[in-house]
Amino acid sequence: MSESKFYHFTGKGLFYGVGSAEEALESLKDGGFIWLDYYNPGKEELYSLVDTMGIHPLSVEDCLDNSQLQKIEHFSGHSFIIFNTFTYSDKTLFIDEIDIFIGNNFLITVSGISSEGRKPLKNIAKIIENDPGLAKKGPAFLMHIVLDYIVDEKLQEFESLEDELEEAENEILDNTATFQPTNLMRLKKYLVTLRKGIFHEREILVKISRKDCPFIPDSAIVHYRDIYDHLTKFFELTETKREIVTSLMELYSSLLNNQMTKVSNATNTSVRRLTLIATIFMPLTLVAGIGGMSEWTMMTGPSNWKIAYPLLILGLCVIAVINYYLIRRIEKGNLHGKNAIRQE
Repeated sequence: MSESKFYHFTGKGLFYGVGSAEEALESLKDGGFIWLDYYNPGKEELYSLVDTMGIHPLSVEDCLDNSQLQKIEHFSGHSFIIFNTFTYSDKTLFIDEIDIFIGNNFLITVSGISSEGRKPLKNIAKIIENDPGLAKKGPAFLMHIVLDYIVDEKLQEFESLEDELEEAENEILDNTATFQPTNLMRLKKYLVTLRKGIFHEREILVKISRKDCPFIPDSAIVHYRDIYDHLTKFFELTETKREIVTSLMELYSSLLNNQMTKVSNATNTSVRRLTLIATIFMPLTLVAGIGGMSEWTMMTGPSNWKIAYPLLILGLCVIAVINYYLIRRIEKGNLHGKNAIRQE
């Protein structure tokens, strides 16, 4: 549903709303400039600007296509700018497009197309109403306020991403085994998207600052340079956050490997103990098996069983002790050899 609003800025600095785009155009006879703020407009409503405002049809087509990259284009009677707004909610990054047309006596903003109810410029009218008078100087100054608002809103999304990165770091340190690394991959993907968008928007501000746009006077350039500084800061933030995500992924891999090593070491220790026990009892089992078949009494005679079997048990104990110390000596020799190899 369209919620478009239209305003007239008089030559004396008055700012008031009008009922329709046609009334706004009619008010230009009194001087000043107009602001047509379209929210979720229909296709016919946008294409009507081709005849009434001289907007190029290709620009209108770009407004209806949300897959366009941020850019600035110049035509005979106006310049066309595409900016993006970012909304981070429920761990999901939403991107909405803002289309801006600026001419000598008009500014047109188009937003809300396929935004699913999000209103990228919902508070901009109140900001302009409270403006001390900068917006009333002309369309270029009004567009500065709009772009400055869009860029400043990005800071909130960066803060939300930063909070989630801190949560991920704490979870990695506290619950490495249950941490989901897909969260880091998702954040990295969002940061790449933010970096790409801010890069193109910064290029737009570079072109404006070098006076490529004929509808922005020299007196307004300094204000756009301030927006450029903000975008440069955000661009550096995306680089920093991406490095943090990479570091967290390395930290997670390191901690996970440590845990796996501990489990592996514990398993190896258990296997060694079982091997030691099995090695000790193998000869004892053999001797006990022979003795159990009365071979011992056959060698000593049945009448000597009271002496023979205690001697058998004593022999088993001696064999067990000798096996134990032999295994210990072999293990110490292997360990010494490994340490010598490491030192070399």
